[in-house]
Amino acid sequence: MSDYDAIVVGAGHNGLVSALYLARAGLSVLVLERNEKIGGAVQSGEITRPGFIHDLWSTNQNLFLASPVYKELKDDLERHGLKYANSSKPYCCLFPEGKSLHVYSDRQKTLDLLHQHNPKDAAGWSALFDHFQQFQKSLLPLYATPLPSPQVGVQLTKAIAAVGFRELVKLAQILASSTRQLGLEFFETRETRALISTWGMHLDFGPDVAGGAMFPFLETFSDMREGMNLAQGGAAKMPAALAGLAQEYGAEIRTQAAVTKIIEENGKAIAVQLANGDRITARRAIIANLTPDVLFHRLLQDAPIPKEVHRDIEGYTYGPATMMVHLALKGKPNWKGSPETKDFAYVHIAPYVEDLAQTYNDSVNGILPASPLLIVGQTSVVDPTRTPSPDEHILWVQVRTLPPEIKGDAKNEIQARNWDEAKEPFSDRVLQKLEDYAPGIKKQILDMRVFSPADLERHNPNLVGGDSIGGSHHLRQNFLFRPFPNYSNYKMPLDRLYMVGAGTWPGAGTNGTSGYLCAQEIINTDGLMKKLVGGVAIGAAVATGVAVKKMSEQRHDQEDRS
Repeated sequence: MSDYDAIVVGAGHNGLVSALYLARAGLSVLVLERNEKIGGAVQSGEITRPGFIHDLWSTNQNLFLASPVYKELKDDLERHGLKYANSSKPYCCLFPEGKSLHVYSDRQKTLDLLHQHNPKDAAGWSALFDHFQQFQKSLLPLYATPLPSPQVGVQLTKAIAAVGFRELVKLAQILASSTRQLGLEFFETRETRALISTWGMHLDFGPDVAGGAMFPFLETFSDMREGMNLAQGGAAKMPAALAGLAQEYGAEIRTQAAVTKIIEENGKAIAVQLANGDRITARRAIIANLTPDVLFHRLLQDAPIPKEVHRDIEGYTYGPATMMVHLALKGKPNWKGSPETKDFAYVHIAPYVEDLAQTYNDSVNGILPASPLLIVGQTSVVDPTRTPSPDEHILWVQVRTLPPEIKGDAKNEIQARNWDEAKEPFSDRVLQKLEDYAPGIKKQILDMRVFSPADLERHNPNLVGGDSIGGSHHLRQNFLFRPFPNYSNYKMPLDRLYMVGAGTWPGAGTNGTSGYLCAQEIINTDGLMKKLVGGVAIGAAVATGVAVKKMSEQRHDQEDRS
């Protein structure tokens, strides 16, 4: 077949979601993936030793569980092999001298431990959690609402009715805060302030970035309530299930099929050209599950893009880089302090806000940080199927944040100025930091695999410079401005051309929202579905926030009343 109704370029999970829903609506769909495996940044494999199944890049899939995709298709996805392992001990922070703070799905237990640490911090935690509950009632549905859309105004009106204007203003202030400001307002100690700020560094929110509190505010409490969820058997189970269901509806998926050009004619995207010279026509849509750099600089070099849009494209910025360190261990790490740390899904090692600020500033200035944030995922603790035996374990270590291009080293120890040469000495620095907090861990290592920022981009060109989040999430490039002004609704400057993925609203993470909303936009535009009042896409998007809220309220209603 040489032509299709829709072609999806890139088999990341958002591209697969689009393909699934378009095929389900009756369109002929072709997905083209340059790599041997589908999944984009959601992949897993035996990269150290046989039987040790590591999540290569992304691991936590809480956002996908809260998505309309999973809510609607849960049974079908399970039929295709997608099941989840949940940890009721979602995350903790470690500090020097064996100090630690642990957050449990048991809200009261978390609060009691915080009270032991510092009564004022416990009071601040309760106050901030109360605001989070109001956020769920009012603004959370906006997270998955198409931008722009009439539903935004409708939802804001509902928000005022739900929580009142005064509370809505306070929530807006919280979301506009930096993580340092939020910590200073609600907490007294350095340790509890770090609980918030470490989440900001998962994206590109250094402690002093305005608006950086939005994602940490959401993660801090939603992960407390829902625990941490990993796909049983590996992160790749999620895209594999999406692909299997899409194929069940008739979609075709080709791997090792690199697209070299999107062909334009009279202002319309009409076809793609493959590396082998094949040309394939798209009658209704071409959906690029790509970042702007790959889409416009590599596949649309000759396309007639308006000058003002071209300027926005050139101005799209990427965040600091990431290194991944994967460890196969004999036994669990012997963390200093509380023995319970061994059982937590995420272990954050910053240690303090000041350290995060220094790391972030060094990264954006091209300097290798002296002590980067380590986001340590104890994968096999959450999902024991990942290793051959119970006394063998996996550590997933995401190193944040790093410079894409190296200009210097904060410790003046590493002379290398490219990542191929700096990878080994810098991973030694990471291991030493782990050793400082988990004495003896170096001797526990059975095998390891390191991916530098350069390796990340080689694997997936969307990870520009090793940026694992698909572009900066600062306010000037978020919400209505993602990926750039006037193009936040997935439609690109060429007719029939769409873009989904981390570079579009609502950004990074395994939420699947952009793929879902883009598919609904195409379906509705083509008249393939009966439009409901307000639009199917809008209603479905609001359902994401409602689903998260209902799930949390049902599970914790009795606890919250107490």
